[in-house]
Amino acid sequence: MTIDNIYVFSLLGLFFVVSVLFSFLINYLFLRFSFNLGSRNKELSQVRWSANVKPSIGGISFFILFLVSISIIGTIPRESASFLDKRLIGLMAASSLGFLLGLADDTYNTNPLVKFIGQLSCAFILIISDVYIKVFGIEAFDYLITVIWVIGLMNSINMLDNMDAITTSISSSIILGMLCIILIHGNVLNNNYLVMLVGVLGSLIGFLYFNWHPSKIFMGDTGSQFLGVFLAASSMIFIWDYRDFPGSVFEIKQFIIPMLFFIIPLVDTMTVTIRRLMRKQSPFVGGKDHITHHLVYLGLSERQVASTLIFISLASIPFCMLLAAGVIEWTMMVSIGSFAYFFIVFIVFQLLYNKGKRLHEEKMKKLA
Repeated sequence: MTIDNIYVFSLLGLFFVVSVLFSFLINYLFLRFSFNLGSRNKELSQVRWSANVKPSIGGISFFILFLVSISIIGTIPRESASFLDKRLIGLMAASSLGFLLGLADDTYNTNPLVKFIGQLSCAFILIISDVYIKVFGIEAFDYLITVIWVIGLMNSINMLDNMDAITTSISSSIILGMLCIILIHGNVLNNNYLVMLVGVLGSLIGFLYFNWHPSKIFMGDTGSQFLGVFLAASSMIFIWDYRDFPGSVFEIKQFIIPMLFFIIPLVDTMTVTIRRLMRKQSPFVGGKDHITHHLVYLGLSERQVASTLIFISLASIPFCMLLAAGVIEWTMMVSIGSFAYFFIVFIVFQLLYNKGKRLHEEKMKKLA
């Protein structure tokens, strides 16, 4: 490790600690002085697992640390690369729009169509900034899957924010995995995004103190919409580009690392979407029918639910690192095994979901 690398890691470590402390302080002050901003209750028709009204302002601290991270990128020593590039500007713009979209929703409970148009705009900003998924080699199809990924992930992260600490901890594990991918490739001095990821991770860790059960504060749509587009954009930059032949058409392995990184949001969204469609309900209507809720119905505490999902999310990272580093050779069997693992996790959650649902219904019958 060179002296420059040691210097960079020292600065990043210091910035991470400062980010955690700064996020803690911001949320502490918000909690002390803001009791109504972004609060959700039954009058707003917002389905919440928590029965208590709490301020939904945690996402503001994410965005503040995001801006601070961007502002100091130029202070990190690097051998080359400019302070800002087209892709970084696009990520900044799309993430800022996601934040404003969530803030408007927390404040005014915006119309779903307006929200969808805002999410679509985030995807378009990323596409024109050259941040998009290159899968098919045909731009129209690549743009389409990018739009689906961005909008889908923004809604998925929002839907996952249904219980204390879930979205915060899962997003933290995903960012941690991205940092590991960057370190594996050794492109530390020339990476404009490293400090940004560290800053957002620090903001999540600082917020987690107040968001862990029993939480004192929610991140709200302000946080989930920002995180959704930020994670979507970051994943397209760092983990959607693993392929043997650049310019080739549709390589299965390209889907594996994103699938494993986002296993919890994807499994939860698939579960809720499929089951609501089977009940002829809109997938976008809130409800207490997520995998988190049914794990509680099964008998787990909220902290145990959060710990279980964190463990599953983190368990995928070492395998992804080995694949990215080339320690595990990409083969058809590895691809099949990876997809099998994903669907095994999905099926296990369906079995637990059904058992939890049955126990909950029996409990409700006894109380009736």
